[in-house]
Amino acid sequence: MKAAKTLSAAVGSLGFGLPVTHFYNPLDYAWSTHELYLRTYGNSRKRIVFLGMNPGPFGMVQTGVPFGEITIIRDWLKIEGPVAKPPREHPKRPVLGFDCPRSEVSGRRLWNLFRARFGSVEDFFTGHFVLNYCPLAFFEASGRNRTPDKLPLSESAAVFTACDAHLCRVISILQPEWVIGIGCFAEQRARGVLPSGRVRIGRILHPSPASPSANRDWEGKVTGQLKRLGVWP
Repeated sequence: MKAAKTLSAAVGSLGFGLPVTHFYNPLDYAWSTHELYLRTYGNSRKRIVFLGMNPGPFGMVQTGVPFGEITIIRDWLKIEGPVAKPPREHPKRPVLGFDCPRSEVSGRRLWNLFRARFGSVEDFFTGHFVLNYCPLAFFEASGRNRTPDKLPLSESAAVFTACDAHLCRVISILQPEWVIGIGCFAEQRARGVLPSGRVRIGRILHPSPASPSANRDWEGKVTGQLKRLGVWP
């Protein structure tokens, strides 16, 4: 929790230019539910850490939980609570918290994979954890989501410096055997900053519906990837 607070302070004071018009920091306005997630499920060493890129507009932006598809976070993780508003809210990307009617496809696919394999949320979190590399969500004037890898170097350098330090700190706390990047970006950041030999690094297909490959048996493909890596037996 201290590491998350440090990260929130480091990135929350940054500024971003066009085409980004708004950025949200769920570690600030959704701290109460994020803290509950860390306190409940991040309180032990883990064998595997799944690493995403940054919050989605209908996931962590609304719930404060990585890949935070509302129904699964509420019904399976048993996390729910009040969520405040970012200081500057995009009119096309309102933060409605757990009252948001939209469902995040990526989060639904990811958490449903874990629920189908482990059944019990306690069994999953005994050896696993889900983390985002960057806590900020970026939006353009149209409401379009802009991912951290699309930021100019003049802006991304400070973001990545803070996020790299946070990732190293969390990995030193959780002591996982594996860090699995959810998509190429997360894998690349992990490989670039984590000490060689301390942790094994792999990658799975990102569950975003923007990826044609993810829209055809994503669960089967990812299960196969994790088995081939030796992450899951």
